[in-house]
Amino acid sequence: MTQDEQRRWPRRGYAEGPFGQVHFQVMGSGRPLALMHQAPMTSGQFDNVYAPLAQRGFMAIGIDMPGFGGSDPTPDTPTVGDYAQVVPAVLDALEIERAALLGHHTGALAANEAAIAFPERIDALILNGPLLVTAEDRRKFLEGLHNWEMNFEAKPEAGHMVELFKIRDGLASGSIPPARLSDYVVQALCGRGRFWWGHHAAYMYDQDVRLPLITQPTMILTNSGDMITSHARRAREIRPDFAFVSLEGGGVDIVDQQPEAWADVVAGFLNTTTHEARMAAGDA
Repeated sequence: MTQDEQRRWPRRGYAEGPFGQVHFQVMGSGRPLALMHQAPMTSGQFDNVYAPLAQRGFMAIGIDMPGFGGSDPTPDTPTVGDYAQVVPAVLDALEIERAALLGHHTGALAANEAAIAFPERIDALILNGPLLVTAEDRRKFLEGLHNWEMNFEAKPEAGHMVELFKIRDGLASGSIPPARLSDYVVQALCGRGRFWWGHHAAYMYDQDVRLPLITQPTMILTNSGDMITSHARRAREIRPDFAFVSLEGGGVDIVDQQPEAWADVVAGFLNTTTHEARMAAGDA
């Protein structure tokens, strides 16, 4: 194991992207794997899997999508396509020609779009929690969660932070320690974009239409406790040629709840695609 692979925290850097600076984190020195987070979080979502991925032979690259964490926001309300645009900038900054790409929830949509837009830069794809939005899903979102997010604001005695903490604790069913739940709240509130932008972009995206356009080796990854695991199974029906893995249990925080099992599945799939690429090139 290299010294970089033994580090507790990733190294941090910035790339010059289409909307300004893009913040990213890197750990490991093997095959490049870019990671795109859910909304409203940051590349800190992957804090507990950077080291396991590095130990399995990968250079794990967490990207703050525009408006999240340390990345500059888009000038207007972003789309999933806007989020995808920052991937080449980060790869260029690291002098990487091609990388595998993994996205979780909203990040899975951005990864989906990046794989279509930049096929020459993305050699494998993992969709961890795809979201297939129907017209009814979009209507309910706009009338419910979207309104709540648009009206979300600071409250006396950090009441808004307590509210977010309780929501995330409920989603985790008590499986995430208070310190990490507090970190989730900080991540959700530290972005430079509007609080509601991420989920709005996700629900305006038609992933079911875009899935057929993916050409890279792809895996759909889900877990039985994820609130949108049924979407992953619908995505599998659209692309039965994709690999499919469902971990047992967990929730939206699967990378914290089952980091080693999650990393094993990710590494197993990507190692298979590495072998296939070498075989296609005529290498032993």
